[in-house]
Amino acid sequence: MNNIKLLLLTVFVLAMTACSQDDTSSEPINEIENLMLVQEFSNTTHTLELFSESGSLQQGYNALTLRIKDNATETFVENAAVSWNPMMQMMQMAHSAPKSSLEKVVDTQTLYSGYLVFQMAENEHEGWTLSFTYTIDGTDYEVSDVISVPAAARKNVTVFTGSDGVNYILALAAPKTPEVASNDLSIALFKKESMMMFPVVEDYSIAIDPRMPSMGNHSSPNNVDPVYDAVSGMYQGELSLTMSGYWKLNLILSNQQGDILKGEAVTDSVESSSLFLELEF
Repeated sequence: MNNIKLLLLTVFVLAMTACSQDDTSSEPINEIENLMLVQEFSNTTHTLELFSESGSLQQGYNALTLRIKDNATETFVENAAVSWNPMMQMMQMAHSAPKSSLEKVVDTQTLYSGYLVFQMAENEHEGWTLSFTYTIDGTDYEVSDVISVPAAARKNVTVFTGSDGVNYILALAAPKTPEVASNDLSIALFKKESMMMFPVVEDYSIAIDPRMPSMGNHSSPNNVDPVYDAVSGMYQGELSLTMSGYWKLNLILSNQQGDILKGEAVTDSVESSSLFLELEF
């Protein structure tokens, strides 16, 4: 009899353990962990939630994440085709900005991600709007709203005309949080085809020379010039920062033929390139 009781007790414990494990595995996953809400965009059918790591937008490069909530069911849409379009409403004209497509985030059910590069900040009389068009189960929707894009603390994006007469936009995508170390460097480069079209520029050359103006304009060792990477659509390299403070990232941009489009080498008589970005940490 005792053996039967012991057997029944063992079976009961094993069953409870299995149930406990099933309950744990079925707990919902927080897909927006480490993300902060920037803004909601609502129409009568859906609410689009826009997230970033900081919870805000700024002039320059912005990595963003989106999810779509069904207002009637309070559930999040898992299969949508989404596109977006930023527009700057200026006093005399309007223009868009460089942008990626919005793609479903791998290993998530409800998230879509991409980037926007705001080449200028808002001001008292001019500002940005962001519009979304999306399709769910064959039905098309749209929503738009005003967004806030304040100026960045340092120059993380620059707009210039190259020696070829083409207008370019160059933006610092990484490092986001610089460290005294070798940092992964990502630079995004676009050209202006029209007020609405800013395609990625591929396979150009970017030379970097980081300097600390307040410290005798010294440079740093072991930097790696960024090279175009087709997967990310950006120029990837290594940036060596030997101490905290203000750094000027002097750049020279050349086309596929080796012609210099913008920028100069830093020498004893040339303290800074005319093409540069800034970091301070």
